[in-house]
Amino acid sequence: MATDLQLRKRTPGNSQQLRFWVQFAFILLCLWIGVEFTLWYFWHEGSGAIALSRPPGVEGFLPISALMSLYYLFLSGSIHPVHPAGLFILVAIILMSVIVKKSFCSWLCPVGTLSENIGEFGKKLFGRNFGVWRWLDYPLRSLKYLMLGFLFYVVFFGMDELSLDQFLGSPYNKVADVKMFLFFKDITQFSLVVIAILVALSMVIRNFWCRYLCPYGALLGLTGLLSPFRITRNAGSCIDCAKCAKVCPNRIAVDRLKVVMSDECTSCMACVEACPVRDTLQLKASRKSRFEFKPAWVAAAVAAVFILVTGLAMLTGNWHSSVTEQ
Repeated sequence: MATDLQLRKRTPGNSQQLRFWVQFAFILLCLWIGVEFTLWYFWHEGSGAIALSRPPGVEGFLPISALMSLYYLFLSGSIHPVHPAGLFILVAIILMSVIVKKSFCSWLCPVGTLSENIGEFGKKLFGRNFGVWRWLDYPLRSLKYLMLGFLFYVVFFGMDELSLDQFLGSPYNKVADVKMFLFFKDITQFSLVVIAILVALSMVIRNFWCRYLCPYGALLGLTGLLSPFRITRNAGSCIDCAKCAKVCPNRIAVDRLKVVMSDECTSCMACVEACPVRDTLQLKASRKSRFEFKPAWVAAAVAAVFILVTGLAMLTGNWHSSVTEQ
């Protein structure tokens, strides 16, 4: 049991405030890309007065095309010239997970940020977030892995170098970003109903989309298992208050584990901040390791990987797509 002297001074909101500002900055970046792409589209349509170039960052919202480009790179040894920015963004996000688990989901992902805040609103509205029964939770969580498995089967087992090249260079893939834009611009009533249902479910069940349906999160969860850094709990100083488990957005029973191995852990650091005992919960390579990943270092690692990988794409001339304005 920990003594009173072991209880650290509380600094409420430190890591989570930092995470909020990182999320906010990335949301602003996504909004800027969205506005620029919208103006670019309307100018080409003839109804816009501002002539802008297409922002390559929009390719970050084309993960399936990026996955195909990654496999094409593996088979051919060359970067496909159509939507190369999407490839580098995907590589950056996967690399983040290999270093600090699936940190992209909790520190950068705009959908994850939106889902998290919808859940917080639901908690204030209903007084709590609800969970799915354990017997139903596991089958539902398998859905995102089934979708990921289907995508892997289609791409990695159903396509060779030639078919990948043909698809990536096809008219359909060249305007995939425009098709995505038109989906939201001319959204159907059915799509609105589906989105409304997902929002309602996310208000009741925190991170519903991320936990059960996001294949991107499934991929990062698997690559995150390669990360050497995990949340570790010192059972000797733990006072069994269970505060860590209560704040975990992914419903991980942190208070019962010595090392969090779960593919659902996003290194959000909420559990570490909630723990009232100094050095009881830490993000590090092993329980015996002296090196601890502080929240600020997680933020720095996420930002550095994203900037370095996308910067490399720009410096090597692999950022702008070969698709011409015409």
